[in-house]
Amino acid sequence: MKKLIVIFFILFVSSSSYSQEKKYAYLAGGCFWCMEAAFEKIEGVSTVISGYSGGTKVNPSYEEVVKGKTGHIETVKITYDPKQISYLELLKKFWINIDPYDGQGQFCDKGKSYASVIFYQNEEEKKLIDQSINEMKLLNRNKIKTAFVEYKNFYPAEDYHQDFYKKNPNHYYSYLAGCGRVDRLKEIWK
Repeated sequence: MKKLIVIFFILFVSSSSYSQEKKYAYLAGGCFWCMEAAFEKIEGVSTVISGYSGGTKVNPSYEEVVKGKTGHIETVKITYDPKQISYLELLKKFWINIDPYDGQGQFCDKGKSYASVIFYQNEEEKKLIDQSINEMKLLNRNKIKTAFVEYKNFYPAEDYHQDFYKKNPNHYYSYLAGCGRVDRLKEIWK
């Protein structure tokens, strides 16, 4: 009987791990605090981690990234359940949270480290980027400055950046209002 219970437990645990499939999306939309806040509220997203992607330096610091010496961009790593939300749906949420026409950064944050980028991991994701553009009727394809770059790395940002909007709401909302993000998004996506 004990062997039967052990076998049942092993089968149950292994089958439940298959049902908890997780995938990752890597998106850069300027300030990673804002991107984290936007994506953590989406059903099917389990975690959003602020970090750095696309550059050459291993484990860069925030100061190094914003000085432009690493080639990295402020990025969020989104862990999601594809049974609840698709990569295509995540891309649609991405578009409405950025200014796709700003090639100099995002909102009040300027420079390469604040660029908008979709880091695709395979050919399927690359095709879905194109599909997402076609499905976003308000998106002017000819004016898009968002880059589409093959994913190569991600390094989590320092702890004080994680969940910044929750830990420091006054600072975060002052930044959000002062940076003009909300007004510009309304202007683009009206």
